[in-house]
Amino acid sequence: MSQRRDLDAVSTSSYANAVTSTATVPTTMAYLPQTVVLCELRHAAFEASTPTGPSDSGLVSKWRPKDRMKTGCVALVLCLNISVDPPDVIKISPCARMECWTDPFSMAPQKALETIGKNLRDQYERWQPKARSKVELDPTVDEVKKLCNTCRRYAKSERVLFHYNGHGVPKPTANGEIWLFNKSYTQYIPLPISDLDSWLKTPSIYVFDCSAAGMVVNAFIELLDCGTSNYPGSSRDCVLLAACEAHETLPQSSEFPADVFTSCLTTPIKMALRWFCTRSLLHESLDSSLIDKIPGRQNDRKTLLGELNWIFTAVTDTIAWNVLPHDLFRRLFRQDLLVASLFRNFLLAERIMRSANCSPISYPMLPPTHQHHMWDAWDMAAEICLSQLPSLVEDPNAEFQPSSFFTEQLIAFEVWLDHGSEHKKPPEQLPIVLQVLLSQCHRFRALVLLGRFLDMGPWAVDLALSVGIFPYVLKLLQTTTPELRQILVFIWTKILALDKSCQVDLVKDGGHVYFIRFLNSAEAYPEQRAMAAFVLAVIVDGHRRGQEACIEAGLIQVCLKQLHGFTQNEAQTEPLLLQWLCLCLGKLWEDFTEAQTIGLQADVPGICAPLLSEPQPEVRASVVYALATLLDVGFDSFRDGIGGDEECDDVEKNRAEMIIIKSLLNVVSDGSPLVRAEVAVALAHFAFGHKQHLKSIAAAYWKPQPNSLLNSLPSLANLKGTGSGNIVSSQIGPLTAMVRDGRVSTSSPLATAGIMHGSPLSDDSSQLSDSGILNDGVSNGEVNHSRPKPLDNAMYSQCVLAMFTLARDPSPRVASLGRLVLSIIGIEQVTKSVKPAGNSAWPSDPANSSSTPSISGLARSSSWLDINGGHMPLTFRTPPVSPPRQNYLAGIRRVCSLDFRPHLMNSPDSGLADPLLGSTSGSERSLLPQSTIYNFSCGHFSKSLLTASDDSEELLAKREEQERFALEHIAKCQHSSVSKLNNNSQIASWDTKFETGTRTALLQPFSPIVIAADENERIRVWNYEEATLLNGFDNHDFPEKGISKLCLLNELDDSLLLVASSDGNIRIWKDYTLRGKQKHVTSFSSIQGHKPGVRSLNAVVDWQQQSGYLYASGEISSIMLWDLDKEQLVNSIPSSSDCSVSALASSQVHAGQFAAGFVDGSVRLYDIRTPDMLVRTTRPHTQQVARVVGIGFQPGLDQGKIVSASQAGDIQFLDIRSQRDTDLTIDAHRGSLTALAVHRHAPIIASGSAKQLIKVFSLKGEQLGTIRYQHTFMAQKIGSVSCLTFHPYQVLLAAGAADACVSIYADDNSHTR
Repeated sequence: MSQRRDLDAVSTSSYANAVTSTATVPTTMAYLPQTVVLCELRHAAFEASTPTGPSDSGLVSKWRPKDRMKTGCVALVLCLNISVDPPDVIKISPCARMECWTDPFSMAPQKALETIGKNLRDQYERWQPKARSKVELDPTVDEVKKLCNTCRRYAKSERVLFHYNGHGVPKPTANGEIWLFNKSYTQYIPLPISDLDSWLKTPSIYVFDCSAAGMVVNAFIELLDCGTSNYPGSSRDCVLLAACEAHETLPQSSEFPADVFTSCLTTPIKMALRWFCTRSLLHESLDSSLIDKIPGRQNDRKTLLGELNWIFTAVTDTIAWNVLPHDLFRRLFRQDLLVASLFRNFLLAERIMRSANCSPISYPMLPPTHQHHMWDAWDMAAEICLSQLPSLVEDPNAEFQPSSFFTEQLIAFEVWLDHGSEHKKPPEQLPIVLQVLLSQCHRFRALVLLGRFLDMGPWAVDLALSVGIFPYVLKLLQTTTPELRQILVFIWTKILALDKSCQVDLVKDGGHVYFIRFLNSAEAYPEQRAMAAFVLAVIVDGHRRGQEACIEAGLIQVCLKQLHGFTQNEAQTEPLLLQWLCLCLGKLWEDFTEAQTIGLQADVPGICAPLLSEPQPEVRASVVYALATLLDVGFDSFRDGIGGDEECDDVEKNRAEMIIIKSLLNVVSDGSPLVRAEVAVALAHFAFGHKQHLKSIAAAYWKPQPNSLLNSLPSLANLKGTGSGNIVSSQIGPLTAMVRDGRVSTSSPLATAGIMHGSPLSDDSSQLSDSGILNDGVSNGEVNHSRPKPLDNAMYSQCVLAMFTLARDPSPRVASLGRLVLSIIGIEQVTKSVKPAGNSAWPSDPANSSSTPSISGLARSSSWLDINGGHMPLTFRTPPVSPPRQNYLAGIRRVCSLDFRPHLMNSPDSGLADPLLGSTSGSERSLLPQSTIYNFSCGHFSKSLLTASDDSEELLAKREEQERFALEHIAKCQHSSVSKLNNNSQIASWDTKFETGTRTALLQPFSPIVIAADENERIRVWNYEEATLLNGFDNHDFPEKGISKLCLLNELDDSLLLVASSDGNIRIWKDYTLRGKQKHVTSFSSIQGHKPGVRSLNAVVDWQQQSGYLYASGEISSIMLWDLDKEQLVNSIPSSSDCSVSALASSQVHAGQFAAGFVDGSVRLYDIRTPDMLVRTTRPHTQQVARVVGIGFQPGLDQGKIVSASQAGDIQFLDIRSQRDTDLTIDAHRGSLTALAVHRHAPIIASGSAKQLIKVFSLKGEQLGTIRYQHTFMAQKIGSVSCLTFHPYQVLLAAGAADACVSIYADDNSHTR
């Protein structure tokens, strides 16, 4: 692409030189703005539904063990009858003999029996030292019954373990009876399993170590199925472990002990190593007696025995976790320590005994695990440990080399993290990562990997919680290791983003102190401190114990110290931290008076107010939330009729309320609905506390008053005028004010009497600013007691006005909140269908309006109050809420009962049904709208914080492709000569079916789509290649309609459609081409502080992608500059003209540069990068003064070259840098020019006239063609050309006219038809 002419060569004015230095962007990229706006989380979610905060119930809490249990008692029954073999057993020789690692034939039978009993008791005690154990050796039925009853009595509701060794009695019977002895050992006596169950009750765990043990399990399952429960009402919690199936006998091979099942369950390491030894390559070099001499303690991981035990636990836990359903895993492996140990060891029993053709079984049944590949990892670790054994036994001081098992497993986990995802198999190593947290040397790495895993999404957090991570990370909060702090805060952020219920555990264990300390540490990064603030916010969220604990620990001071730091120094702050400090404070003093008092003493309103101008909407909304929760201070003391006067005299409190309300009113017209919604919620709470005062003010504003009453009203002279200091000394009716942006422009409709007597009215009446509110003492006919007022009248009236502003908000959700607030102060809105009376006392002719300053500000398109001569019924026009009624109160009905029952809107988005209110204030208060910013903000932490989302690459690719397309076509546009555009060039024509004709249209850059809108703000989207209607929708439901412009935002990415209404309201849509799927992204009112006496604002706006700015003006004396990235009014540029702006255009290549055309025909160029903003004023349209209809920048990179067209029909080409006012003039249409379009890149412009003519010119002024609108099949006359628009990158022209037809024309070169 060739460089355009060098800019400096042509810069003649100092302005051009000054700005050129900033324009050193490569030419091609100057055409491709890199700014992208309005695609944050808040835009996806605000109107649709707000993401919820951390859940405190439901799906998530499943991970919590229902109730942790203990096994309190162990009953051991040994029926060995040593030296007498049972009749149904034929033993082989040599035969398995060892019982509890003791040879019963190595001593006298009785002594052997006692030794075995004692050993078994010791073996169980290792797993559950605190349980009480009782042993019965070769017992009778009565002894077993007594044992069972004693155990149940002792254990109370805890679990009882019943271990039965039946090696000296026959196999269980088919009915499931086990055998015991009679007193004289002459007979075997059966004991039905049902009896045993009735004595032991629930919860219980049974271990049956005998041949055909499966018989007992089958009988037990039958018993459970029959439901012959011995304890109705309670659910059965019985677990059974049995040595073999019903048809199997125990292995007799001498390589095993006789009680191989018991040995696996109670001495797993010894059993596993002995079994492994015979199968390993080490078996020749290793003497199996060494296994008994393994040095160390089982619970000391730094010794050989401890490490083996640790690896064994990790392996068996991992196998169980990967094979079992998660709820079963939690029940068996996480609820009861003893049950968990026995089940881990049961997996070993299955592996060892299956090698001897014997299958241990359990109830609940487990899937087979004996061939799981994790056993290989165990074998390897065991081999490495065993190979060190001889040297360690020889030399007790020898150094023990730890196994690489855990390091390798962490590597495997890391590999999974690199390649795994939610839709793949979950990582097997999760339980091992848990085990690794116990060891200091691996802990940091394990936590980092765990953090990466949790970041993959809520499913990962849920998985980690169900594997049992919670107690581990809770315990780690007691460590003081500095390097673990950041990662622990991250992990807790992820856990609490999913499950709020952990707040209780954290406070119980004093975990909150850890996070407060972290929040207060200077060396932590701001984003990490934001996470700590989030964790603390969840800890105090609706949790009184948490609030108290955090206040004791000084959380308020820590947060305020940081906020204060932000407001003092101008350093770049981390918005996320600001946001969460405010949310944390808000949650801390929500409904908690003690904290609110501390906050007020610390001057929170003063510290937070400056933050309301922060650039991030989320921060502003959070500040509003923090201030609003503080507003509830002494909520009840302001409730009318409740509380003594002394509470209301609390000057401090009132001062704070004043500051807070003032701050909130400043953002009532914020650019982000997120912020306005919070203001509406805050005002609802405020209105509820100050209902009576607000009601009386609303009554004074909107009460129809007969003249007689008006004349008796007190004069305003004794009321201070806060605005300009003027005092209107006459009997004025109630002031009527409109509030915008918290600035009040107040107009005073005078009482009819006043006007008749020609009372002097200051021209500054629009500055009177809320001074007079009448007759406040009387409300609804009831006289208030002369209690001091909490706040002054001016404040209350500003609040009422703010409420009306919110009820008319362009965002549906904010508007419904606004209507709710109005209903709290007793104002319901009804649609008014009555036309204003013809004999109105007010001159309705616009020509006269200038002579009556008194109607200043009254007639405003979106909310004008129409005043009829006789008795001034004021009407408030609003969206239809209830069916139209007679005009007996002219549109506003007051709810006239003192205990006010709000008429709540039944709108789905207010989240409130129409309730029957009880008389208690509590239930009324619960109906107030709730803030959503906290829940909304929590959504941020549920998302992945460490990795970019997957779709970003896809978006980049799409963007690159569109940039390529754009550059290619820009080059074509710049270099091709445009051939004729005339009637033959029409490639498509579309009947939009708009009754009022097409008002504005827009061509999409990368698809054959045209978007058009009519005066009633209906928007239709049409594909002109396929001639199909893609979508159609209404911009809004308000009765006042009128469209100003359509613009595309982010056109090089996923574009958004900006719709500007003529009242200055901006609404932005996405997915607007999908039928019925269009989504409201955001909306705001772009014009604030309009001129007095203006009925319609006739807004003009333009969008500049380079800077992310929206310029808006109209019948106002300034040009509003909105930054859509911040969703904030960043500047209000005085238009330095008495008349209003009629056309606006922003430069598409120089950010911050825009031109405005005025009603008087003057043109001004502005550049916000220069100190005084206004660059130059010219008056190009000299032949006859007419309004500027269209204005645009000439294509190319030149500074300040403009095309301007006036209604008189002349088109002027201006170069701001030359001294002449115009470079070239085209007389296009005599006296009837209605539309102008300037191509962004091709040297071509088009103009349309009221006489259905479109003319196309080159930049040199040659006419390239004329398009006459054909008489269509409709015979009547076709209206004027209402809109013209060029395709940004092709020579395509779309034209709309009053006959609802949109036609598209292409020049021959650019579009093959």
